[in-house]
Amino acid sequence: MSVEFEKINARELQENFIKSIAEHWALLCAGAPDHWNGMTVSWGGFGELWGFDAAFVFVRPQRHTFGLLEQGEAFTLSFGLPREALQLCGKSSGRDGDKMTKAGLHPAAADGMVWPQEAEWVLLCRKAAAQDLDPATFCKPGLAAAHYPGEDYHRMYIGEIVMAKRRKIT
Repeated sequence: MSVEFEKINARELQENFIKSIAEHWALLCAGAPDHWNGMTVSWGGFGELWGFDAAFVFVRPQRHTFGLLEQGEAFTLSFGLPREALQLCGKSSGRDGDKMTKAGLHPAAADGMVWPQEAEWVLLCRKAAAQDLDPATFCKPGLAAAHYPGEDYHRMYIGEIVMAKRRKIT
C-alpha cells in the first residue's frame, strides 16, 4: 500500500489544533520506516517560538517512543487516524511487539521522518529542545499530585515544524 502526501503550509491548516489533539488525539511517531513506533497523545501545543512554527509534545521516560525520540533528531504528529488504532497505540507498548502493524498502520517517510500512511494530515518536526518537567516549577497547586502520583514526570520536546503534509485526494 502506498499513499501520496502533498506538502502544505502549516499556517494555512483550517483545523482547530487544540480540538484535534485534545478530542481526536494524535499519533506521535519517531524512528525510521524499518523501526518506528508511535504513541497516542492528547496533550501538546502549537505556536511560534524562536522565530519558527513549533509543536510541543510531552513523553514519559518509560514509553518506548521516548528512546526513539532521544536517539533521533525528529518526530511527527499525525492526525485523522482511526480511533481504534489510536486506542491500541495508547495502550500497547512497542517493546511488546509491532503494535503499529497490529493497529493497521503502515509507514510513510520523508526527510528522515516517519508517520502512518493512514493519517489525514501530519506535522514533520525537527527537535529544537527538550526539557524535563520539574514539579518545583509547577505554579498551579495539585498538578503533581493529580498527574504524577508515580513521580514519572514528562520530558517536553519542542519541535520546529519543518513541513506539513496532507494525504492527497485522487
